[in-house]
Amino acid sequence: MTEVPLKKRNACVIVLGDIGRSPRMQYHAQSLLEENYHVDMIGYLETRPLEELTQHPRCRIHELTAVPVTNLTPKLRLLFKAFWQTLSLLMALISIGRPSFLLVQNPPGIPTLIVCYLYCAVTRTKLAIDWHNYTYTVLALGMSKGEQSPLIRLVRRLERYFGSKAHTHFCVTRAMQEDLQQNWGIGPVKVLYDRAPAQFHSIDLTQKHELYLKLGKDYPQFQAKDSEQSDVLEATALTQKLASGIVQYRPHRQAVLVSSTSWTPDEDFGILLKALQAYEETAQAEPLVYPSLLCIITGKGPQKEHYVVEIDKLQWQKVSVITPWLEIEDYPTVLASADLGVCLHWSTSGLDLPMKVVDMFGSGLPVCAYDFKCLDELVKHGENGFVFGDHVQLAEQLRIWFENFPKNPSILETRAGFQRKIQEFQELRWRESWRLIAAPVLEAIL
Repeated sequence: MTEVPLKKRNACVIVLGDIGRSPRMQYHAQSLLEENYHVDMIGYLETRPLEELTQHPRCRIHELTAVPVTNLTPKLRLLFKAFWQTLSLLMALISIGRPSFLLVQNPPGIPTLIVCYLYCAVTRTKLAIDWHNYTYTVLALGMSKGEQSPLIRLVRRLERYFGSKAHTHFCVTRAMQEDLQQNWGIGPVKVLYDRAPAQFHSIDLTQKHELYLKLGKDYPQFQAKDSEQSDVLEATALTQKLASGIVQYRPHRQAVLVSSTSWTPDEDFGILLKALQAYEETAQAEPLVYPSLLCIITGKGPQKEHYVVEIDKLQWQKVSVITPWLEIEDYPTVLASADLGVCLHWSTSGLDLPMKVVDMFGSGLPVCAYDFKCLDELVKHGENGFVFGDHVQLAEQLRIWFENFPKNPSILETRAGFQRKIQEFQELRWRESWRLIAAPVLEAIL
């Protein structure tokens, strides 16, 4: 009896943004490949995507041409950008073979949702939308009238109308699911929470030592200034490797705080800067109680240069700040090597969750996170992390966490409780969650 060959399944994943900085859509593509789909991915290539995609024989990445820089007025610039992206996205879609479905990230929804709907209507292709946030709330940040601007009201109507035309929907929170179904009339919508993939995990002290040695080549803050023991083979500012091969923390080491930011208006870096200033003053007043603090601020974005200049002006003695852009493979390790994470993300809609907290939890890192409407779907204050509303509360959390670091019995007990909750979170990874929730939904629309 001859075997019937499996029908070739094609999926197209669309990101009208930088693919390399769109982890969730990259994880979608990875999961589709693992389910034996052929995957076309369309987007911009400002940063390197995951190697699992670029090297996979069944994955093709189609780079969109960047929007040219113009001297137009802001409104005309927006219109030109939409026109340019419409043409480039249409050309990319026409260049690939007709897929079984499009899986589209929103936002940005304009012109993405319009173009994808029209393409699907003509080619009889299914359309799936993954709602990360709302386009109109993101655009309203840059408008003087906010959501009351005529342009923003138009964007909202277009987003709602064309969004409702999709065959299936995913979103990132229960709050967004409820809003889409009850207030937008869109549904059914499946909640697919962000989950850390396998590369985000806890690491041992030897791996931390190797990371600090690597970072020390570019950042003197990680370099050892002296050797406190005669039998030390090699040392960093935080760790040392003995001649016996044992790696240990150095006595009186500095603490490591990490924050990942997109340097955009929806992440107020000024909150962290003010909290660090307060910590600097506290640590100078009580140097035997509070350690020096090394802050690693990762990411890139439009406000980075402004804040780097501000940081350089500060003459701190107990706090040092570095702002590296990390390679994909180093980012999870940096998170796992830190003592505390800080997330400054707040949601323009109040309905999405910060993936950077998911990454931190996946790496076993406790978090202080900025509070907003649905954050409690991820971070529960006092159970798996801390929640703050301003720089004063964040400064107090830093003071408590690093008091008599690293041997404060009260904090060690709190950290152990956080770790138990974080380990429960780690039990369900992206791959398993996607297979349980997304795979059956996408199979059903084929």
